[in-house]
Amino acid sequence: MDPHGYGQFCPVSMAAEILCSRWTVLVIRELLAGTTRFNDLRRGVPRMSPALLSKRLKELERAHIIETVRGTGGAVEYHLSQAGRDLEPIVFGIGFWGQRWVESQLSLRNLDPSLLMWDMRRNLNPEPLPKKRCTIQFLYPELTENKQNWWLVVDSSVVDLCAFDPGFEIDLLVTSSLRSMTSIWMGLSRVRREIDEGRMSLDGDPAVAKAMQQWLGLSPFASGSRAVA
Repeated sequence: MDPHGYGQFCPVSMAAEILCSRWTVLVIRELLAGTTRFNDLRRGVPRMSPALLSKRLKELERAHIIETVRGTGGAVEYHLSQAGRDLEPIVFGIGFWGQRWVESQLSLRNLDPSLLMWDMRRNLNPEPLPKKRCTIQFLYPELTENKQNWWLVVDSSVVDLCAFDPGFEIDLLVTSSLRSMTSIWMGLSRVRREIDEGRMSLDGDPAVAKAMQQWLGLSPFASGSRAVA
């Protein structure tokens, strides 16, 4: 018996021993979002050390929640088993509970530009954008120089995130505080509101700017109702 476990036969207790260790649910969240490579998982949990991520993946494999397979070129990939896929309503239920009941000002203390941009990349909707390569630069003036600028490059249905200037012509420059952009992504505010209140400016193609609320990748929990301010 695990000396650090709860020592109870209750299924809640046994599930908690697997799922409630630090970072585990967030790793499962990333896998449910379709991430399969180690380095991409790291981008979804940027404050988690590589050693701890490796440890959690091994624990999830021992618990038969994930399976390792060889992908293209022989690279190791992590795929959810049926047991792992069955966690989807549980993980999303936790997210919608947090969206409904966790006070928004507490949520907005945890600002992280790399995580925000990574989530925006994978949720972006290319349909409202021009049918050509489209480059959108995000500028967060209050951050340190190495974290101020980010670029989303949309080419057909492929969306790339760059932390360095990709060298393409900019179709739209979005200048915003990180707090405002995070608030929009979480569904706590809207693009028009942040512009009207002077916390965001859009410069470039008017059509791309006008459609920003439509193409912007929002949190999967943004549609959840809120019970607290």
